[in-house]
Amino acid sequence: MLDDPYAPAVPFYDLFHEDGHVPAIRESLPPLLDGVRRGVIEIGAGTGLITEVIARATPGEIYAVEPSPGMRSVLVNRLAHDPELLRRVTVLPCGGLDVKVDEPAQAVVMISVLQSFTAAERPELWRVLAGHLETDGRLVFNWRDRDLPRPEAEPGVMGSYTVGRHTYEVAGQVLDVTGDRVTSRFLYRVRQGDLLLSEDEVVSTAHRPAGAVLAAELKEAGFVRDDAPDGMQVWRAS
Repeated sequence: MLDDPYAPAVPFYDLFHEDGHVPAIRESLPPLLDGVRRGVIEIGAGTGLITEVIARATPGEIYAVEPSPGMRSVLVNRLAHDPELLRRVTVLPCGGLDVKVDEPAQAVVMISVLQSFTAAERPELWRVLAGHLETDGRLVFNWRDRDLPRPEAEPGVMGSYTVGRHTYEVAGQVLDVTGDRVTSRFLYRVRQGDLLLSEDEVVSTAHRPAGAVLAAELKEAGFVRDDAPDGMQVWRAS
């Protein structure tokens, strides 16, 4: 985990995301996987919160793609508590651009990871994913157009969670907005009362292209748009 840029976030990951997008994805994702009986590739599996959702919705093999050693350690330990997941889920130690599986998948799922790919990387991502999907296979991800934020002078608390006698706190601050790139600073703090026990900083850049830009890229890569509820997108491989 020494070279893992996500390491400071790992202890906070489930706390923060259970308080964020995960409950809604538990409702919206399973209907979009209806009829998927064969392999599913999950890009950016994190600690496995969405992997569990995919496993409940589909009966086939799952390839959980996650580049962070820290996130993978939590994911594999999550699998260890469920013999069926341990049998069906293969954890791949790579990112979405480098994924390789033995046979075409029926679906690819990406939840809250698309913003990690730059405009230069996305065409290659679509090419790689299309190459790993069956004909008419589904690419499923969450996305909606949002106004870009403005830089902030100070970090603000985004989430605070009690763990025994400690408080786990996530704070964030937008540092720079250039085009569709948003650079933010995140602080991961552990407190006991008024005493700050630890504080780790992560600076990262998210990429927020307009929906029309994504649609043009996917059509260029040979995908055809399918119906999906607000906040979700489904594209079929041709």
